[in-house]
Amino acid sequence: MADAIDPALQTEFEAAAFRRLLEHFRQRTDVQNKDVMDLAGFCRNCLAKWYRAAAVERGVELTDEAAREHVYGMPYATWKAQYQK
Repeated sequence: MADAIDPALQTEFEAAAFRRLLEHFRQRTDVQNKDVMDLAGFCRNCLAKWYRAAAVERGVELTDEAAREHVYGMPYATWKAQYQK
């Protein structure tokens, strides 16, 4: 079935899943990056790095801080001060 999906539509599905993952992480501030890293092998910071790398690969300069802010939904320093244990 997956082979029959139009590549552009597949990209839309993947983008929607990514946005949902970001929203999930933004809602679950009780879950620490260390916990996610220990269990899944990636964390919010990894997502930010992957997001930045995708932008750079497409010729868009994006700072680490801007990528983190996109993933966290707020400046990283603010998130750390409010939620990091």
